[in-house]
Amino acid sequence: MKSWSTRPVPELPGSMPTLRLFDTAAGGLVDIGQQPEQSMYVCGITPYDATHMGHAASYVAFDLLNRAWRDAGARVAYVQNVTDVDDPLLERATATGVDWRDLAASQIELFHTDMDALNVIAPDHYIGAVEAIPDIVPAIEQLIADGLAYRVEGSDGDPDGDVYYDVEAAGKRSDATDAWTLGDVSGLGEAEMLALFAERGGDPARAGKRQALDPLLWRVAREHEPSWPGATLGDGRPGWHIECTVIARKYLPAPFTVQGGGSDLIFPHHEMGAGHAYSLSGVPLAKHYAHAGMVGLDGEKMSKSRGNLVLVSKLRAAGEDPAAIRLAILANHYRSDWSWTDETFTAAKERLERWRRARSRATVELAPSAESAAEPESALGLLAAMRREMGEDLNAPGAIAAVDRWAESVLSGDADIPVAEGTLMANAVNALLGVEL
Repeated sequence: MKSWSTRPVPELPGSMPTLRLFDTAAGGLVDIGQQPEQSMYVCGITPYDATHMGHAASYVAFDLLNRAWRDAGARVAYVQNVTDVDDPLLERATATGVDWRDLAASQIELFHTDMDALNVIAPDHYIGAVEAIPDIVPAIEQLIADGLAYRVEGSDGDPDGDVYYDVEAAGKRSDATDAWTLGDVSGLGEAEMLALFAERGGDPARAGKRQALDPLLWRVAREHEPSWPGATLGDGRPGWHIECTVIARKYLPAPFTVQGGGSDLIFPHHEMGAGHAYSLSGVPLAKHYAHAGMVGLDGEKMSKSRGNLVLVSKLRAAGEDPAAIRLAILANHYRSDWSWTDETFTAAKERLERWRRARSRATVELAPSAESAAEPESALGLLAAMRREMGEDLNAPGAIAAVDRWAESVLSGDADIPVAEGTLMANAVNALLGVEL
């Protein structure tokens, strides 16, 4: 599937120090060693509605990681999926009388334009669940053959043959220290898992399952639902978790560096995906797991079911600057839960205007000097400060504060500054924060 286009990322003098990132599975900050190649998988959208601020914040968060790695000189392999067939999409299509394929295509295109406007670096591979089905089917067949998946008899009008992953059998597969057991990624207890499983697309009460937490791998064909050839599985469509696992294993090294997504994906999605990968190959899916916080509106949870979404496309249509939208997101640490408010967006627009005014003071035809690097108004000093902040768990608010200090020092003075100083400042803000001045 085609992705969006990436704008050039400015090259900066020097490079990012060793990055420390909060690893959900480890429960703390870990060093992400400097390597010539880094790899990342970020879970994509289910395209049944427009990109809301929660989506945007998550993809901007991992765009910061992508930019930090690139600034450190690494080549980055980045993969993102799109769940272009799933129950929410089919339900929305039925409710609105739109063909599910047309609905998916329109929302994927809208998502692409939003990501392009927010200056998010595009993934190298953007893969839909539908196009991955030929790879998913044999993976599920392998799990059945290995005794790690099973078929369920139909009940209450459902046909026979749905395939489920056996979490208990999978957890006992190996005594190796890096083997997967349920809870390794999330650290949750069974009661918490059951509650989240039911809330986030699981079916703990499904008759015939061996364990309540066993997730769906293959849903056999139902009348009036789309389905695809499944070889020995029969016609049907894949479950959610196996989709991402198979795509990641095909396009990234095993294990890849970071699995990313919103914190609502920790369980069951990333937990089960990690299990699927180990069951298929005996190798962990990812070395590290990182998650972005949730976004609310005026102090309340933002969700499609509540109807209180702040849509990137609507802000853009109203004439708002995408750079200001991005800056409003970055004012919050990526791991924090926060709320979008008119006041915080106004503050972001004012900040962007101050930065641009400070950058416009760069009119003197002189080059920045290394001797001035420690001075508050030096763009070289600003770059060093931004890198220190971004190297410590992608602390964008800290980097923003450094730019604020630089802009204040420029605007409070009487003299203009060298053109090269302004250029370096703008390039640093673009390359590290993705905000174009």
